[in-house]
Amino acid sequence: MSNKSENTSGRGQRDLRVKVKKAKGKTVAQVRWLERQLNDPYVKRAKSEGYRGRAAFKIIELDDKYRFLVPGARVVDLGCAPGGWCQVAVKRTNALGEKKGKSIGRVIGVDLQEVEPIAGADIHQLDFLEENADEKVKQWLDGPADVVMSDMAAASSGHKQTDHLRIIALCEAAAYFAFDVLEEGGTFVAKVLAGGAEGDLQKILKQRFSKVSHLKPPASRADSSEKFVVATGYRAER
Repeated sequence: MSNKSENTSGRGQRDLRVKVKKAKGKTVAQVRWLERQLNDPYVKRAKSEGYRGRAAFKIIELDDKYRFLVPGARVVDLGCAPGGWCQVAVKRTNALGEKKGKSIGRVIGVDLQEVEPIAGADIHQLDFLEENADEKVKQWLDGPADVVMSDMAAASSGHKQTDHLRIIALCEAAAYFAFDVLEEGGTFVAKVLAGGAEGDLQKILKQRFSKVSHLKPPASRADSSEKFVVATGYRAER
């Protein structure tokens, strides 16, 4: 009886996994992606907690460890669509002034595409690579930033090595942007891909920050090669 009960329990657990029944017109890869989304606990949490995507939990987990989204912080989110990181930043920096007696932060989100408004954040359609983009951001912030963060990824080419080089180049561009807008002691957070091309980025960051750490937060899928760099203690060139 005991063995039968255990086997039944095991089948019951497996049956809890949602499968896509109507796959007509979808590729095998699309079906797998959809099933993964339907069974992803972070996707379910994002919906229940009002976040625009599961990526919100990546910045939550990074901030839980490094504590850079503090009340009163001025934050720039590069490539902010769909807005989950901005939502987290608004809450943690007290940008809405909901925590009485705490400093009120500022959150600026920029993206190439239009992003639905987020309460407590100023969202701008802007290419951060364009000339004077840094000056525009500092005007919107009324000063330098305490945090520059980026969850950007270059469009996939389907070629792993090419994609790796593209995202490292994008991360380097974000880092140089951060050098132009960060306050002394500020923090830079960005997504990179595990591989062999990030040595130059590491060198650049170590020259300009007191500490550079790498982390793959639990919310980052196990089968993803992404990781995040968190650089703290920005040192401006003199």
